[in-house]
Amino acid sequence: MSPELISILVLVVVFVIATTRSVNMGALAFAAAFAVGGLVADLDADGIFAGFPGDLFVVLVGVTYLFAIARANGTTDWLVHAAVRLVRGRVALIPWVMFALTGALTAIGAVSPAAVAIVAPIALSFAARYGISPLLMGAMVVHGAQAGGFSPISIYGSIVNGIVEREKLPGNEVVLFLASLAANLVIAAVVFVVCGGMKLWARGAVTEGDSGDPLPAEGSGAAGAARVGAPAPGTARLRTRPAPATPAPSPEESRLTPARTATLTSLLALVVAVLVFDLDAGLTAITLAVLLSTVWPKDSRKATGEIAWPTVLLICGVLTYVGVLDEMGTITWAGEGVGGIGVPLLAAVLLCYIGALVSAFASSVGIMGALIPLAVPFLERGEIGAVGMIAALAVSATVVDVSPFSTNGALVLAAAPDVDRERFFRQLMVYGGIVVAVVPAAAWLVMVVPGWG
Repeated sequence: MSPELISILVLVVVFVIATTRSVNMGALAFAAAFAVGGLVADLDADGIFAGFPGDLFVVLVGVTYLFAIARANGTTDWLVHAAVRLVRGRVALIPWVMFALTGALTAIGAVSPAAVAIVAPIALSFAARYGISPLLMGAMVVHGAQAGGFSPISIYGSIVNGIVEREKLPGNEVVLFLASLAANLVIAAVVFVVCGGMKLWARGAVTEGDSGDPLPAEGSGAAGAARVGAPAPGTARLRTRPAPATPAPSPEESRLTPARTATLTSLLALVVAVLVFDLDAGLTAITLAVLLSTVWPKDSRKATGEIAWPTVLLICGVLTYVGVLDEMGTITWAGEGVGGIGVPLLAAVLLCYIGALVSAFASSVGIMGALIPLAVPFLERGEIGAVGMIAALAVSATVVDVSPFSTNGALVLAAAPDVDRERFFRQLMVYGGIVVAVVPAAAWLVMVVPGWG
């Protein structure tokens, strides 16, 4: 049995044990990296640790630390109530606001994980307060980031278009951007419907201060009837169970204390540092958190305990093992095996699936940089449209970032407050698996089979 095949089988065993025995998958992956790297690939400790995601470790720790302080001093509560007022109480609009916000950030040049790191903690705090599915809110944030991720001036778009130019392939920057935008918009709409978005629309506009079913916007028939104690015609039978309460902010919650003002300033500084000065999101976040802790130690005393340490272990362990796979050539081995298939359309769909599967655990840009050159031989023969194939690869390799093992999915998992984290992890893993199974085939069918470009 080849070393590459052994490494893939060990990964399957890690998944099975973690699922059936409730052992932290990251710890298992570290042990597997040690065993496979040392015994099969003949790597020393430096070779094994070459795949350790030090930058992601700092991002996860720094961002969750900063937002733990923001929760402790009431800043996130203040932001949630401000968001409700911004959309005039229509909670159903908030997931779409978060989708558009992360999309705008990545479209103008933010790295996708940086945009998610900024938006996800606020979005998920809002979800916890108003009874919105954390899976819905997290997916909207991640898909929003990917929707804008291939604009001509974005990081992803610039990298992919550069690879296309270097390989002397025909490309179309606008088609690439619109393909990613349309794919993520469609997926977001499906997730919104499946995860309870229509029920949010049915709730209408919430009124802060309600202790039961949120009322429709003031002035509607239902709102008027509710104020006098009688149901509006046709509405009474629709409410089979009460929606989550939406308590009015107390004077303390509504007030901008010095600590909250400083925290809001820190969050703004994080955005500026990442987007304008291109500083590392993790290092910037942890520096700002330390400054806030120094000035207001009482609010920050428990914040270090609220860092998502189990998530950090899980993600870092799995990505370290994926790094071992990369070091021993398993990923290249699989890609070259597919690239050698003599049927172009079959090779194209398999490359899309490899891109999706590997990207669910590793760098999306890295896998695109590896797969596009592998597709060059049959793209040059003209049997498959290059523009459509590149767009399909780009969509397949990035839309799966909702996986809890990817950077964006890990940030969403780490940022969710007041959730059963193991259950939420399983939800993200199942959803990521569905995306991996469905989206590459759909992208291939829509973008490759017609022969674009």
